[in-house]
Amino acid sequence: MRKTTRYPVSGANSLWHIYKTVPFWKVVRNFAVIQAARYTPFLAFKNWMYRRFLGMQVGSETSFALMVMLDIMFPEKITVGKNTVIGYNTTILAHEYLIKEYRLGDVLIGDEVMIGANSTILPGVVIGDGAIVSAGTLIHKDVPAGAFVGGNPMKIIYTSEEMKKRALMSLDEQ
Repeated sequence: MRKTTRYPVSGANSLWHIYKTVPFWKVVRNFAVIQAARYTPFLAFKNWMYRRFLGMQVGSETSFALMVMLDIMFPEKITVGKNTVIGYNTTILAHEYLIKEYRLGDVLIGDEVMIGANSTILPGVVIGDGAIVSAGTLIHKDVPAGAFVGGNPMKIIYTSEEMKKRALMSLDEQ
């Protein structure tokens, strides 16, 4: 189960309450920073922008590919470890606006994680160190460290133990 905090609303759906939950000018600033970073090819500069202007925790040598879309409302709830690759056009969300409530949840992505292109990470998810996420995956629950996952809905394809066995077998074949 994802770890999110629920905030009920009354009357109109929760998105109508957006500026009661997050300041307008914060959204404007975050949008400008995220859009500029989505197109910059300079990885170190992109990470600096995320840390400096969005309050994100981003590990050293982490790579956000072209067009990665971060949560515009709450990017400070996203933490990415060191030497991680976030693939092209991946979306990382830390909020959900629903009809009767909105939810917020931290997203924690470990060290040396590989996230394939066009994936979506939902709020309140932890992706363990060394995990591999197949392209086009909807990450709707925690990913164990070292696991290989994929699909929609996401399923574990190989556990970390199975991945180690596969690595040993490929070494034996060489």
